[in-house]
Amino acid sequence: MSEKKEQKNKECKDEEICAQKNKEENSYEQTDEKECEKKESEVSIEDLQEQIAILKDENLRDHADFENIKKRLEKEKYQAISYAHEQFARDLLPIIDALENALLITPKEDTCNEEVVKKYKEGIELTTQQFYKCFEKHDIKPVNCEGEFDPNVHEAIMKEDSEEVKSGHIVKSFQKGYTIKDRVLRPAMVSIAK
Repeated sequence: MSEKKEQKNKECKDEEICAQKNKEENSYEQTDEKECEKKESEVSIEDLQEQIAILKDENLRDHADFENIKKRLEKEKYQAISYAHEQFARDLLPIIDALENALLITPKEDTCNEEVVKKYKEGIELTTQQFYKCFEKHDIKPVNCEGEFDPNVHEAIMKEDSEEVKSGHIVKSFQKGYTIKDRVLRPAMVSIAK
């Protein structure tokens, strides 16, 4: 019996030693796991902070792009409203040209009454004045055809020799040009000095 007790005591001591060793190993493993988790969480926090910074930057850029698009669309909307009558105005230009040309014609005296011709001219002048008032109301202005040639608003259809006008300056206007606000509705057709 004493042998059995001794063996039992030995086994118990062995078990205690084993249990203690197991406890120590578990505590080391837990400590290692905690340290690894701590390192992983530190790395993860840094990574997450970096990702947050990247996402914030992307968000700011997207917001700025959206604002730019919004501003551009707003500008285009106002331009569309401002220039909505541009085509209509362009269609009226030949009519005003015809009226102005009618004023330049001098009839033969023997074929018509001078009084009637005077009245017709007066009527045409009033009509052209109304056109110009209407044009002015809608920011449609004639292009200045004096001075230096400007390719933005003039169209040179020929070059002439001229002693009176400097080279590169306008000699004669063949057709009036018009602008609507800051756009050219129709360029003025001119001849320029060589």
